[in-house]
Amino acid sequence: MQTPLNGFLDRFRPRQYGRKFPLVLINGLAEQAETWYRNRKFWGRFFEVHSPNILAYEGPALHRRITARQAITVDYLVQQLHTYLDQFVQTAPYHLVSSSLGGKVAVEFAARYPELVARLVLICPSGMGDKEQLPIIEGVVGRDAQAMVRSVFHKPRLADREMLRYYKSKFNSRKWKLGFVKAVRGTLDHTVRERLRDIKCPALLVTASHDKICCPRTAEEAAHDLPLGHFRKIMKCGHAPQIEKPWLLNRLVVDFLNSPTPSANPSIKQLILAKPTRVTP
Repeated sequence: MQTPLNGFLDRFRPRQYGRKFPLVLINGLAEQAETWYRNRKFWGRFFEVHSPNILAYEGPALHRRITARQAITVDYLVQQLHTYLDQFVQTAPYHLVSSSLGGKVAVEFAARYPELVARLVLICPSGMGDKEQLPIIEGVVGRDAQAMVRSVFHKPRLADREMLRYYKSKFNSRKWKLGFVKAVRGTLDHTVRERLRDIKCPALLVTASHDKICCPRTAEEAAHDLPLGHFRKIMKCGHAPQIEKPWLLNRLVVDFLNSPTPSANPSIKQLILAKPTRVTP
């Protein structure tokens, strides 16, 4: 018989053989791998983690589309995600965890392909109906990474120095800036509020009390449109809780995706003792 201690030990001594449930990370305008650096290792204990780089501003796929005078739209990003999962993962259904602009992609994907999505987590998602503020644009134009960080984080000191170095270097790349601007223009006006009613799976919408980019009040109202929706506001936090509040966010996501009865407010015991799951015994 399994005990809470077994669950705790399984996290640090996972079985060596057996497929973990697939978890797909979908980020927004800040690109992919860089944004999840405080989450991937922890989530990797529980899930088979994928972060498809569908929005690489210097990538050839994006620039082929720009050269062909085709817009970088949410529909395009949804199709890119579907192609990646269909061709290179092939273990549906998937858990989707998304942030900011990635929320638009995740909602559209889950609404179009309900059979492919097991559970959905939206972290400070855009496209909920409010007018979004995009300080990253001002940062790119003004080459001021510090200003961007101050707007995104409630406590800017929590931003990693390597993150600042990364964006400072990219601000000087004309190719990166072109890809970024085209992505902003093609996705900014896309809203997904009406699509929330089409989400068939359990979904958790997480907002932050000091989000200056996506209105927390609008996010809370939007959560009521999810048929199987749950809502959680993280206090004293900005637009990137996955970076600013990783201890809580990491465990909240694991509990929501693993629990037979998902909740937005699990107990401390549940957060600490969650154990990895397998697709097959």
